[in-house]
Amino acid sequence: MNVKGKKLSGIFENEKLIKIIIIIGIIAIAVIFLSSITDFDNSKQEEDGKMYSVEQYRTTLEKSISEMLSCIDGVGNVRVLITMENSTEQVYLQNSTDTKTKEIEPKIRGAVVACSGGANPVTADKVTETVTKALGISSSKVCVCKLSE
Repeated sequence: MNVKGKKLSGIFENEKLIKIIIIIGIIAIAVIFLSSITDFDNSKQEEDGKMYSVEQYRTTLEKSISEMLSCIDGVGNVRVLITMENSTEQVYLQNSTDTKTKEIEPKIRGAVVACSGGANPVTADKVTETVTKALGISSSKVCVCKLSE
């Protein structure tokens, strides 16, 4: 046997060293197994509150717009419906060092606002202007009507 073969066989004769190698191997296998079960990136994004479904996004927008409109003089009771053009998208951003994803919010198709003061043209104009500014859409995509009592 050559010198390398003798050193290698000498290492495997040491029982303490063999036990350490086996323990390290078991730990490595456990880490690989746990990483395949747990999706660390996804759980981190959910904790940050960054991952929304389209329905959650739409509901949040409707609630925010409703609260804002109810503060405007003459609007009264209000209900808001927002329609979406598409769902959320995951876009991959490539950098020289790593690859990341960015979530693109769905596009808003239009909004319907039913409010107690919807029959008043001045109030309807205020509502239309508020909704267009808040959602970043044109006034042709906003419908304001009187809420039935």
